[in-house]
Amino acid sequence: MANSDITARIHALHPESAPAPVSIETNASYKRVQLARHPKRPHAEDYINRIFTDFAELHGDRAYGDDLAIVGGYAFLDGKPVMVIGQQKGRDTKQKLARNFGMPKPEGYRKAMRLMKMANKFKRPIVTFIDTPGAYPGIDAEERGQAEAIAYNLREMARLGVPVIVVVIGEGGSGGALGMGVGNKILMMENSYYSVISPESCAAIIWRDSAKAELAAAALKLTAPDLLERGIIDEIVEEPEGGAQEDHDAAAELLGASIRKALGELATLDAAGLVEQRYQKFRQMAPFFSS
Repeated sequence: MANSDITARIHALHPESAPAPVSIETNASYKRVQLARHPKRPHAEDYINRIFTDFAELHGDRAYGDDLAIVGGYAFLDGKPVMVIGQQKGRDTKQKLARNFGMPKPEGYRKAMRLMKMANKFKRPIVTFIDTPGAYPGIDAEERGQAEAIAYNLREMARLGVPVIVVVIGEGGSGGALGMGVGNKILMMENSYYSVISPESCAAIIWRDSAKAELAAAALKLTAPDLLERGIIDEIVEEPEGGAQEDHDAAAELLGASIRKALGELATLDAAGLVEQRYQKFRQMAPFFSS
């Protein structure tokens, strides 16, 4: 039996699985995905250099190498030291290759955790910038423990005794994003997305047709308004008219204000309180049953 016949029978038995007609809402969801991927959109370093001062980049995971898809180091925010870590894409072909198109390898996640533990030791708040289509899926990354590195980060980020602010500035792709996404406050830029899978991959699996990415984008509920409504994120950061790519300075100013607000709200919590707040935040996400 052909795949098309099987799909037709599934839709006949389960009408809810049939693709919905493309609507204005569907187009709007995918438009935000496209804006999140805009080649001129601000990257992590663009925000770091505009929001923070005296950024001193640190390198290496002390085990294998230095992954340039992750940038991080100490900086100052209004005169106070913080640790900033971001997933970094490139602009031109040379930079994209060096940054591995923003797809971190295990050594990138291990470098990020090394810096987080350093910040925890010296009681410095942590700000992470998420912008990746996903963790690098190559065989060399798998051989060096890609899944273990991400899982380790999830556990250790949950245990950090300092404020952790997570900001999705562009693409928030699956475990590659979540490996730096366990925080007390999760912010999303207005035209970013955060999802377990890309719309194209989802469409290829569900409908055997990646061209149905618009339908998948709407079904995945991956935009900032969708996630705010479901309690996955804490705040949507507005962007300049037309998107952050139109005015990097204005976008950084808006994001900087939200980061300062989030840090201020966490200032009264001690280490135990921060761990408990973070635990409860993730524990209460997407409940299947109500008491």
